Amino acid sequence: MGKETAQLLAEHDYSVYGAARRSDKMKDLESLGIKTLSMDVTDEESIVKGVQHIIDMEGRIDVLVNNAGFGSYGAIEDVSIADAKYQLDVNVFGAARLIQLVLPHMRKKLFGKIVNISSIGGKFATPYGGWYHASKFALEALSDALRNEVKQFGIDVIVIEPGGVKSEWAGIAYDHLLKSSEQSPYKETIDKLSDFMKKAVVNNTEPIEIAKLVLKSIEETKPKFRYVGGYMAKQAIIARKLLPDRLFDKMIMSQMK
Repeated sequence: MGKETAQLLAEHDYSVYGAARRSDKMKDLESLGIKTLSMDVTDEESIVKGVQHIIDMEGRIDVLVNNAGFGSYGAIEDVSIADAKYQLDVNVFGAARLIQLVLPHMRKKLFGKIVNISSIGGKFATPYGGWYHASKFALEALSDALRNEVKQFGIDVIVIEPGGVKSEWAGIAYDHLLKSSEQSPYKETIDKLSDFMKKAVVNNTEPIEIAKLVLKSIEETKPKFRYVGGYMAKQAIIARKLLPDRLFDKMIMSQMK
């Protein structure tokens, strides 16, 4: 999603900086005029240097798209607290620290757009994704609080909530799930979830659809607080709103039979 977003914004004449831990995977973006940076959102020195480099080169940062994230799946009992903390470090604290670093520059200009890539998993939780969902619930709450703090400075905070999207996310989540459940008492239902995950990914949406939502959100004068897209995203969020907890749980668990 990050790569497609960078390409789409560059095509629309934005000056784009792409930052990632694995900078070698961004080399093909450089031919499009996209500047690339090596950045690990869990490394303070890395992100401070990255933001400062952009300021030194451009003098401003108008838009921040927080797209770094992954899913560490496994039963809450099985996943180590160290792994759980790393999940939150990447998905929540990395985004929060980047926000802290860009806000002073946005406030000076009385303009800015902060786009946090959350998930429909920030609206409801499924079994064996507890730590991932906790991170996305936290990002949603952080975004809501931030939105009302910074609107006085002309800064918009936007949340993008993807559903199923074709990316590395599913493979990483699946690998974490299998690794954590080798000796798990939950293995029987985890195996059923694994089967469901493998079948579900074939229907996932192309990442360009999420990139289009990002572009739309930052170009609107009065953007919505949230944009939803991706496979089954709108249907899942509507179901969460309409169904009582017990019925929603039954619907989720029916996918693991």
